[in-house]
Amino acid sequence: MNLNGKVAVVTGATKGVGRGVARELAQAGTKVFITGRSAPEFERLDALTTAIRCDHRDDAQVDAAFTAIQRDAGTIDILVNSVWGGYDGMIENGDFTWPKPFWEQPLWRWDSMFGAGVRAHYRASQLAAPSMIAKGRGLIVNISHWAAQKRIGNVAYGVSKAATDKMTSDMAIELQPHGVTVVSLYPGMVRTEKVMEAAQWLDLSNSESPDFIGRTVVALAGDDDVLRHTGKVLVAAALAQEYGFTDVDGATPRPLTIADV
Repeated sequence: MNLNGKVAVVTGATKGVGRGVARELAQAGTKVFITGRSAPEFERLDALTTAIRCDHRDDAQVDAAFTAIQRDAGTIDILVNSVWGGYDGMIENGDFTWPKPFWEQPLWRWDSMFGAGVRAHYRASQLAAPSMIAKGRGLIVNISHWAAQKRIGNVAYGVSKAATDKMTSDMAIELQPHGVTVVSLYPGMVRTEKVMEAAQWLDLSNSESPDFIGRTVVALAGDDDVLRHTGKVLVAAALAQEYGFTDVDGATPRPLTIADV
């Protein structure tokens, strides 16, 4: 699919799902800006990809990053909110605190999931939306998870993902008259760097590459009728069946349902 001339911002794209999304967008001809705490200050990684160092918990850094993007590219057509701080520090002082009941959870985990998750997505969307509204078209993809609908992991995780989905639906109502699409996207089991570190303990038979999620975003961005999806929760593997693409290895992951997770 050809997205030549489009400009995309992928937050939290120095690794994991975000990096896969950025790769596929660039391969489709999109000019891509990736942000993250470990990114260079402002560096061209290749002909179409530029990295910008940005801690999305710091408003001044976020504002500066988007100002630089607008100055360089003049517009933003696609925003993928992939930044996420909720998986940091899963082991604290030798104790695996991730699955603990809410009254035993460290409070900083809530703050991390919202500060480097929901709030970060909200602020990036605020900064990208005016450019899309001016053109009467655009796409915002919020990376979310089944934890929004089912207790998975811990309470804070579910609440943060439910907040992401609600943010998506409400943003969609406000942006639809302007031709801008907003969706929540659920990956399946993704073979990120962190997942592969634990591969020997995991069932990866129905897993997805980070680039598979990128192909999903490319398909949405290239769909002239994408506005029909606005406000919805979309499952990456189900969209692969709709749009007719496979993973990088030719596999066709099975779409998960709430009963599977």
